Amino acid sequence: MLQLKNLGKRYKTGDDALKNVTLDIPDGQVVGLIGPSGAGKSTLIRCINRLVEPTTGQVILNDVEVNKLSAKKLRKTRRKMGMIFQEYALVDRLTIMENVQSGRLGYVGFWASFLRKYPQSDIDEAFRLLERVGLDHMVDKRADELSGGQKQRVGIARALIQNPEVLLIDEPTASLDPKTSRQIMRLIAELCKERQLSAIVNIHDVALAQMFVERIVGLQAGEIVFDGAPDELTPDVLTQIYGEEDWSETITEVDDEDDPKAAVSIVAQA
Repeated sequence: MLQLKNLGKRYKTGDDALKNVTLDIPDGQVVGLIGPSGAGKSTLIRCINRLVEPTTGQVILNDVEVNKLSAKKLRKTRRKMGMIFQEYALVDRLTIMENVQSGRLGYVGFWASFLRKYPQSDIDEAFRLLERVGLDHMVDKRADELSGGQKQRVGIARALIQNPEVLLIDEPTASLDPKTSRQIMRLIAELCKERQLSAIVNIHDVALAQMFVERIVGLQAGEIVFDGAPDELTPDVLTQIYGEEDWSETITEVDDEDDPKAAVSIVAQA
């Protein structure tokens, strides 16, 4: 379980990016994090793995208090926190296989990683993951030859090869077309269910979040103003999260040719 207790982040300017954020996220639950730009969504994700140091509060992952770890112990704990980035963070000149195996850098020695000499068990797992994300037929292709959706699938496989206990996902569909976005979100939801992984997904597309996550947390000015099921996102709730707008005019039919069960969803542009 991932627990956040009274988490806060204040920058040197005196601005509060996060204020007393408290969340319990059980294993296997995928949480969509929504809110306007500047609400603190990316800061929250980065405070969990201490890419950004929280000012106050606690981050607890399966009884380990992350915010009190030494630098050495933090490096080990970060192995259990898979990060998936909006801009993929791949090495363009490396192949798909090499990029996926880079997720094992926290487990192998310096020279093994420098020479890209990974254990056979890691290589076998990389092949299994690439097959699961649909890229096993192009393992030797360079990252700079891939489409956005393919790059994100590589990023997912790279995160999973860490054998994480939680996934931290920062705007995974922001650079993708609508159909590819749905495919990526569906893949993330399926993998979390298969592996009983908890995940926090920072996502701007509210309709997409409603389709693929089981819980939505809304941030406004660094504070939680909503925490509930996707079908509880009424126009009044969206106004509380995003501000005044005629949300009744943003109800549209979601056209998902891959998912015939797709229904009417509320769309928020932020």
